[in-house]
Amino acid sequence: MSDLRSSPVEAIANPDAQTVTSVHHWTDRLFSFRVTRPRSLRFRSGEFLMIGLEGEPRDGKPAKPIMRAYSIASPSWDEELEFYSIKVPNGPLTSRLQNIQVGDQIIVRPKPTGTLVTDALLPGKRLYMIATGTGVAPFASLLRDPDVYERFDEVILTHTCRTVPELAYGEELVTRILRDPLVGEEADGKFRYYPTTTRQPSSHMGRITDLIQSGTLASDLDLPPLGLDDRVMICGSMGLNKDVKAICEAAGLQEGSNAKPGHFVLEKAFVG
Repeated sequence: MSDLRSSPVEAIANPDAQTVTSVHHWTDRLFSFRVTRPRSLRFRSGEFLMIGLEGEPRDGKPAKPIMRAYSIASPSWDEELEFYSIKVPNGPLTSRLQNIQVGDQIIVRPKPTGTLVTDALLPGKRLYMIATGTGVAPFASLLRDPDVYERFDEVILTHTCRTVPELAYGEELVTRILRDPLVGEEADGKFRYYPTTTRQPSSHMGRITDLIQSGTLASDLDLPPLGLDDRVMICGSMGLNKDVKAICEAAGLQEGSNAKPGHFVLEKAFVG
């Protein structure tokens, strides 16, 4: 904490500075926070921004901001911005960011981008959102966007973490979705949540890739195997993205982009 307070984030003299409005520590490794939203910012649910803190001056040179890509966890209509982060003990940014408090300031560059948007997908019957860890963040945005429920008959979020406590953010998200006055009614009939753990016993255990390939996921949800009626969004580690991409391609699905919509998309920006 002394590292953060030795160069107070309140003192950021940056036109892109935004004020922290709330902070929630879910576990000793995971936290979320909300900040004020730049008035000029317009984004599509599922996109990410570069956020960060001012760095320390070195060798007489001015400090440079430490910036990382963070998916926006709040929907496009929210008056504030929400982010969900892991705490990396020696991470250049997260080792300091985890100590932010209400009233502090962080840098938010209002230039959204990303591939986890509905515009990058062809019309389909069913949408799978495959997330591990903090990869659930962009889906927290998308699942509160009415457009998602207008486009698909079924929306399935799978969230895989090591332990049960690490699923807490996703579980709270489900509660918020079903109570949301904007999407709650439609979500109640279309949205399904499938949490899994890899290191602690829970109702569903195992890597999501194994559960898809073994047919367990489809069986548990009483759905057909992955096919051409399905659309898939993927957000997790490089390993997860690569493995789920291979599963999608084996099922005949093609990767999409903003320029050329397809059957599945994956996020390629990571927090460090």
